[in-house]
Amino acid sequence: MADQLDDKGAVVSCPSCGQRNRLAYGKLAAETRCGKCQASLGAPGEPIETPSAAAFDAAIAASDLPVVVDFWAPWCGPCRMVAPELARVASANKGKYLILKVNTDAIPELGDRFGIRSIPTMAVFSGGRERGRTAGARPAADIEAFIHSTLAAHA
Repeated sequence: MADQLDDKGAVVSCPSCGQRNRLAYGKLAAETRCGKCQASLGAPGEPIETPSAAAFDAAIAASDLPVVVDFWAPWCGPCRMVAPELARVASANKGKYLILKVNTDAIPELGDRFGIRSIPTMAVFSGGRERGRTAGARPAADIEAFIHSTLAAHA
């Protein structure tokens, strides 16, 4: 089962026993163990679909990792093209960033709040604030370069 998000944290499956465990946003970078088998759990290593504005707001406000947000829609061809690239970035940077996907058709409130006018749009948040954004489909290397330069400019 894919990782999930709620207003308290990211819910991930233990790779050893399959038990679902909630990782609090403020402790995503910390060493965590499965509540059932005590296997080590890492931060999510895949993009996570945002289920609600409340879960999004909680993640942005409380995450101890920078949050990379992909604003997208299912009908958008370039969005579908960038999805595997974003998955590569998430896998390669597990524990460095929390990568969220916001379907602007399902949660139009977030698209409106952030003035999203074209998709895909990626934004980087840290410390509860937006630090930068870019629009358009990009390969994984360009996405990583955008994240690095955005965070370096606000270090």
